[in-house]
Amino acid sequence: DVDYFTLMEYSAKWDPVPTMLTQNHTMLVKGFMGQTTAYDPATIKPTVLVMGESRINGEAKYIHGIKGNGFFTFYGGHDPEDYQHMVGDPKTELELHPTSPGYRLILNNVLFPAAKKQKQKT
Repeated sequence: DVDYFTLMEYSAKWDPVPTMLTQNHTMLVKGFMGQTTAYDPATIKPTVLVMGESRINGEAKYIHGIKGNGFFTFYGGHDPEDYQHMVGDPKTELELHPTSPGYRLILNNVLFPAAKKQKQKT
């Protein structure tokens, strides 16, 4: 009940990628456990963008960066609607959580590569 992290706010005009990846109906997201639950900000390279953090715990929860010709986005945890989901536990019924902020962040990452820049009329 007390494990939450905050998404950063970005300008769509200046930061379109982080804006797309953090698009959600809330800025406060419930935390959850997993093999990698969070990242230590002291070990994150300066070129990596922290898009979600828990300031109380001093943790980065949602990060994005560029590597070579590609990019990566890591979201700490395993199942946003099952706080301590273990291997072998029954699957979470996704239809029971249609407005889950955690699932929305996962969906943003699935949809992001499909976004193409519109050709500008000049």
